[in-house]
Amino acid sequence: MALLVRVLRNQTSISQWVPVCSRLIPVSPTQGQGDRALSRTSQLSTTKDSPQPVEEKVGAFTKIIEAMGFTGPLKYSKWKIKIAALRMYTSCVEKTDFEEFFLRCQMPDTFNSWFLITLLHVWMCLVRMKQEGRSGKYMCRIIVHFMWEDVQQRGRVMGVNPYILKKNMILMTNHFYAAILGYDEGILSDDHGLAAALWRTFFNRKCEDPRHLELLVEYVRKQIQYLDSMNGEDLLLTGEVSWRPLVEKNPQSILKPHSPTYNDEGL
Repeated sequence: MALLVRVLRNQTSISQWVPVCSRLIPVSPTQGQGDRALSRTSQLSTTKDSPQPVEEKVGAFTKIIEAMGFTGPLKYSKWKIKIAALRMYTSCVEKTDFEEFFLRCQMPDTFNSWFLITLLHVWMCLVRMKQEGRSGKYMCRIIVHFMWEDVQQRGRVMGVNPYILKKNMILMTNHFYAAILGYDEGILSDDHGLAAALWRTFFNRKCEDPRHLELLVEYVRKQIQYLDSMNGEDLLLTGEVSWRPLVEKNPQSILKPHSPTYNDEGL
């Protein structure tokens, strides 16, 4: 399976996904329900110590069209935000050391474990981008869309029966948005609350070693802190995210990241 993870990881190159961004991204019925869940939890998705984002002022017309399910004018073009969302999702699957998670957390080397690890990192990206106003929330929708497209593609590569794949997609969709709610509540709580959320979702209530939970709680806390140190404008325009190691050699080594390269430079 470790070899399969590496093979599947190569399937998710930016060059393969970019053509998708040139079209208006559709939302399936299950994803539409997920968008509403994301909207309901937008106020939960900030850490206790993070400053609350200032709500953008929009006109009556924008409020009307957004209430109808359309997206109003954004700070940056949708094309740039979609490319940034693609890069951010890609960072969740290409810059994460899955084998270290399998080893350190004693997780089975399976597709489901890959999904749980990816889900955790996607959620942390959503937490960060929801702090960037309407453009950030729009970017969240696109990140989630790319995630489901990727999951479906990986299922096809693995040769999963289309009927079983469709059934599993419904289950994973429900699991994803339940996890979003649980993680949101956990990050706003103390370490005991976050540990409980990780135990229920990430470990599927099967973790018997408290050291594994302690490791994950520390990882999430420091990663959220690290993402908060990244400039919001840069994230909206580039989507470039890096992840701290699961086990830090130097716990005090969290530094402000370097300035990224914008996705429209040279165009």
